[in-house]
Amino acid sequence: MANVDLVQLGKNVLKSGETGESVELQSLWQDQPVVLFFLRRFGCQVCRWMATEISKLEPDLGASGVALVGVGPEEFGLKEFMEGGFFKGSIYVDEQKKSYKDLGFKRYTALSVVPAALGKKVRDAASKANAEGIKGNFSGDLLQSGGMLIVSKGGEKVLLHFIQDSPGDHVPLEDISKALDISSKAKAGQMPVCNDSVCTR
Repeated sequence: MANVDLVQLGKNVLKSGETGESVELQSLWQDQPVVLFFLRRFGCQVCRWMATEISKLEPDLGASGVALVGVGPEEFGLKEFMEGGFFKGSIYVDEQKKSYKDLGFKRYTALSVVPAALGKKVRDAASKANAEGIKGNFSGDLLQSGGMLIVSKGGEKVLLHFIQDSPGDHVPLEDISKALDISSKAKAGQMPVCNDSVCTR
């Protein structure tokens, strides 16, 4: 896990998907612990499936006073993502992608994204999404990767920092619960399979 400078990271500005209001990232962990899920894209089928998976924890997170926040790297696809009800937490946009850069979330090149998108993890995730009727699209920035950051109340420490190595990588629900020391009865779903027609979505 790379070192995360929460003071520097916390100064990054996000835009609320609901209100359009700009907020500093640190305001999200000021009064409670927070799970920050950084999506590759709002239109990404696998990201939408991951969002529904993480959302299974929302009742337990809420009961434990933990905020659930999704962050996308661009506004493109945000409206459709919100209307699709894929995510149960608050949604923000990092238009400058500064938090993505600060957290070490890599950008693929046009050549490296294809093999990454064809990997087994992505195929598995896409098949789970298909099984649950979750669709995606090819709109927006196809080259950005994502991950997760869990921060304790007041920004005292990083509880989990996860960087996607492939577009299908995600944090198991039990690892999120464990990092926060909460119990959850949420059951992980079957991860979708990703192939060339899906993973670049």
